[in-house]
Amino acid sequence: MKKFINQVELVEDQMIAGMVKAYPQYVRKLDCGNVVVRTEKKEGKVALISGGGSGHEPAHVGFIGKGMLTAAVCGDLFASPSVDAVLTAIQAVTGEAGCLLIVKNYTGDRLNFGLAAEKARRLGYNVEMLIVGDDISLPDNKQPRGIAGTILVHKVAGYFAERGFNLATVLREAQYAANNTFSLGVALSSCHLPQEAESAPRHQPGHAELGLGIHGEPGASTIATHNSAEIMQIMVEKLTAALPETGRLAVMLNNLGGVSVAEMAILTRELANTPLHARVDWLIGPASLVTALDKKGFSLTTIVLEESIEKALLS
Repeated sequence: MKKFINQVELVEDQMIAGMVKAYPQYVRKLDCGNVVVRTEKKEGKVALISGGGSGHEPAHVGFIGKGMLTAAVCGDLFASPSVDAVLTAIQAVTGEAGCLLIVKNYTGDRLNFGLAAEKARRLGYNVEMLIVGDDISLPDNKQPRGIAGTILVHKVAGYFAERGFNLATVLREAQYAANNTFSLGVALSSCHLPQEAESAPRHQPGHAELGLGIHGEPGASTIATHNSAEIMQIMVEKLTAALPETGRLAVMLNNLGGVSVAEMAILTRELANTPLHARVDWLIGPASLVTALDKKGFSLTTIVLEESIEKALLS
């Protein structure tokens, strides 16, 4: 196994412990479950909770802080956290202003966060849930997956929560951001789970897989090239088809975990050479923001700018 780990069965616990050790001024771990909360409490403000399976670091623990998440609930690698863990997070950080759960669109996350929200409401907590489905790789999919664009929704929700807006407003603005966020990923190879041997390639050498999920799910199609300009052109064409015809954009270039700094710089150049560049006001990245362990791939996310979204992203 070519990984710097200690005990395979404790990867999630030890990873979270390390992140908390590195940033104790910002985050602390609760005694019950893999729930990490903001060290500084936000009294009188809407709490924001997100999470899901581990393996996407820095998401979600790395986005706890002022103007972002109040808590993150971490499941096992690529597995939804339990209902009890989500409920623990809600009870730990939710005050009179209420709580918004921001959930990526996967069956386990929808189910477990949803059940936790129902339990919390029965206990008297004011809880809303927003499901993000920004993946455009399968246009006819009635349940598009939530991928890297989710963190832009965190940022918009966090902007309004930090300024003391009520839960209805935070939800409305976050939903508007989610509705205007579009993402697409590509990879040359899938990720390698710590408990597994080296995985066999899913396609022929010289090919790339377009539209992979962030848990190693199969892509929507396979393209016969590794050429950076050609791949970027294909991705931009697909994103442009999903976008409104007009409107300024922010674009996020996200490393899925296994792409070198040099390659990400080349991909940034290729993005700047596409027609989409004329509509882009802000570039986020290139950076590893929502990863899939060591997946050799990247994703592009676009969000349509209007005044409130732009203010939120720049705050």
